[in-house]
Amino acid sequence: MILGITGTPGTGKKSIAPVVARRMGAQCISLNDLAKSHGLAKGVSGDVDVDKLRPKLRRSLPRDAVVYGHLLPYVLESKAVARVVVLRCEPAVLKERLHARGYEPKKIIEDVEAELIGVVSSDAFDAFGQEKTWEVDTTRTSPAQAAEAVSKIAVEAPGPARRLDWTLDYDSGAKLRLLLSVSV
Repeated sequence: MILGITGTPGTGKKSIAPVVARRMGAQCISLNDLAKSHGLAKGVSGDVDVDKLRPKLRRSLPRDAVVYGHLLPYVLESKAVARVVVLRCEPAVLKERLHARGYEPKKIIEDVEAELIGVVSSDAFDAFGQEKTWEVDTTRTSPAQAAEAVSKIAVEAPGPARRLDWTLDYDSGAKLRLLLSVSV
């Protein structure tokens, strides 16, 4: 079984995916590591040529794996994956996480904005379909709790996915300006 885990940077993929892979007895594949090992991450920003990464992933995909990374919707084919989990985090909390990691202000705002409007989530639902895709909110959960939720989805494939919508919490210009300012 191939399980995909994706989400905006800072939502917990790197912490959660290895735990889930161990529970499943599956190999854990980081798309970022795969791109770097093949020299596909460019420059300081680490931008990845997804058209070149896609065939590398296809060739290295074992029978049982947890494949994770924010690029998942752009490099993993729907037919190759059994289920996909999109990790989500409330944008103000994500902003704090990214700041604590030392991200540049421009990158923080870019990723917070992407999470606010659900870019990776929307792309995952478009790429893999409603029947294969679920969201897990990592805002106030430990990595162990989030891994448990993801593992449950991998095993049970619960009913229809509940979609998160952070935009409802930012219903004024003042709230949006505060969220999308460079100050933390």
